[in-house]
Amino acid sequence: MNLNNLSCKSARNICIVKTLAKLGHFPTRKSEKEAWFLSPLRSETQASFSVSLIKNLWFDFGLGKGGNTIDLIMQMKSCSVKEALEFLKDDMISFSFSPPKLKLPEKDFDIHIIDIQFLNLNALVKYLESRKIPFEIARKYCRQVWYSYKGKQYFSIGLKNYKGGWELRNKYYKNSSSPKTYSFLEKDSNQLIITEGMFDFLSLATIDEKLVEHSAIIILNSLAFIQQIEMILQNYERVLLFLDNDAAGKSATHNLTSRYTHIENCSNRYKGYVDLNEKLKDEKA
Repeated sequence: MNLNNLSCKSARNICIVKTLAKLGHFPTRKSEKEAWFLSPLRSETQASFSVSLIKNLWFDFGLGKGGNTIDLIMQMKSCSVKEALEFLKDDMISFSFSPPKLKLPEKDFDIHIIDIQFLNLNALVKYLESRKIPFEIARKYCRQVWYSYKGKQYFSIGLKNYKGGWELRNKYYKNSSSPKTYSFLEKDSNQLIITEGMFDFLSLATIDEKLVEHSAIIILNSLAFIQQIEMILQNYERVLLFLDNDAAGKSATHNLTSRYTHIENCSNRYKGYVDLNEKLKDEKA
């Protein structure tokens, strides 16, 4: 095929998966809608390069970049549009893209966990930086969780709860998978720390790492689970309470401290702030 006859529109219709195969890159996992590769643009050990089998588009989550077939060749070959078209000219017919015919599934509003990994994606590291949480602190207690929701795939920082569900946080979404309950980090200690949320706990671990390391931890994940943890409170000589300085948090704190003499309200440590993370971000600004 003459290069002059290969327009950008035609080149964009060349199948990305077949083009990657030609270059020696094959998917590590595949579904009806997408294929996942080890990135051809950088070195990695866990696949974070996605190709949509519906739209014939790619996205590298580690780089935060994506595009069509031409964009991919330009990135891989460090070349111009003209040079990318030259490379693709022989694949126009044999690598022509046609989206698969999918059965329309019933709407699924549940969160499904796909994969659990150690934290490594740049987007999540940047999010931790914005919350002033050191990477090593988060990596110690949290994981990188890939999950599907309403037919789309996402990744988040995940904290596992007591029943095997996950609290999920990224820059854009705050979700949780079923079953939802509190998180409990048991340790051989007579002291228990209770925080309200994941980032309250990570903030406390950042501010006072030794305190966290020598205490058992409960992250409530919701004030609704206070009643469920009350049976645990009596197992500890001292309980340190780090709930939010809002109406709901203050009410829960008053309720517990008025009924248990061994529970200490520690919200004065972040007086003037809603929670521990707000204080940490302000002090590290």
